[in-house]
Amino acid sequence: MELPVIDLAPYLEIAAEGDSPTSASGLTDLCREVSRILKETGALLVKDPRCTAEDNDRFIDMMEKYFEKPAEFKRLQERPFLHYQVGVTPEGVEVPRSLVDEEMQEKLKAMPKENQPLTPKGPDPKWRYMWRVGPRPLKTRFQELNSEPVIPEGFPEWKETMDSWGYKMISAVEAVAEMAAIGFGLPKDAFTSLMKQGPHLLAPTGSDLRRYGQEGTVFAGYHYDLNFLTIHGRSRFPGLNIWLRNGQKIEVKVPVGCLLIQTGKQIEWLTAGECTAGMHEVVVTKRTIDAINLALEQNRSLWRVSSTLFAHIASDATLKPLGHFAEAPLANKYPPLCAGEFVEQELAVINLKGNIGES
Repeated sequence: MELPVIDLAPYLEIAAEGDSPTSASGLTDLCREVSRILKETGALLVKDPRCTAEDNDRFIDMMEKYFEKPAEFKRLQERPFLHYQVGVTPEGVEVPRSLVDEEMQEKLKAMPKENQPLTPKGPDPKWRYMWRVGPRPLKTRFQELNSEPVIPEGFPEWKETMDSWGYKMISAVEAVAEMAAIGFGLPKDAFTSLMKQGPHLLAPTGSDLRRYGQEGTVFAGYHYDLNFLTIHGRSRFPGLNIWLRNGQKIEVKVPVGCLLIQTGKQIEWLTAGECTAGMHEVVVTKRTIDAINLALEQNRSLWRVSSTLFAHIASDATLKPLGHFAEAPLANKYPPLCAGEFVEQELAVINLKGNIGES
């Protein structure tokens, strides 16, 4: 199964003109299609004219250059005393939820063999860099989730490149969030109003395929993301598997110039389970091996970079089913809860308090 691609341009044009998307011919149907795909698959491919393939390449080029640096250089940006919430997280720190969640392990054993995820042998063998995107609240109960960024030496372009790509991807998430709200029969700003000053996090990963390029290696064990929506630019090496709502496992193919959006646990809360947090893993597949061989022929970097951004609901906002979802059959499973408290509860499980995302 191939995920359909949604072109955001028609929606963005109407929004730029100040017109109501619900009054424009065909746009309401497009919004319903966005909400339907998110509900059924937990993932969505989008094309946003503001986020070009060149932007993605510029970002990945810089991150490849960074991850290729020696480990002792990268560890200068490590901030364990801030629970790795800013700067670099070395490989072997992030623990996949499927290793520690016994209830999840039981569910995995009950899956048909062809849909089961690969079993990680320990913590994820990937590096990650945490970079905050967007303004932070002046007053918040969750100061730890809103720390200042870390900039490595020798990268004068770092801040501008990170901020530029981060803001562009947040803009794409906001457009999708508005469209999904309309599609779900909620006010256009139902989600985006709760995202304002959220602890959004650009969190690219770096996986060394020269060391860990064997088929079956698990870089990110089977898990869901605890945030609202996660967005990725196209990686130069495939390997992302997702699970549809019906339990089917598919390998995602992101076309050039497109972005992948995945549902997180916070949107599940806000829709009382109408959307569920999408399960996924990152592993070395046959297609990854093909990409490694091509990169070797072309003398390119063998670091697999994911340009991942976690979009969050503001830490001090309340998570609860919105609008008509408050009357949904499963609404009582999603009681009102402060978003920052929810994040801290989730992080306690995966042993990474402060790392608000895991993709």
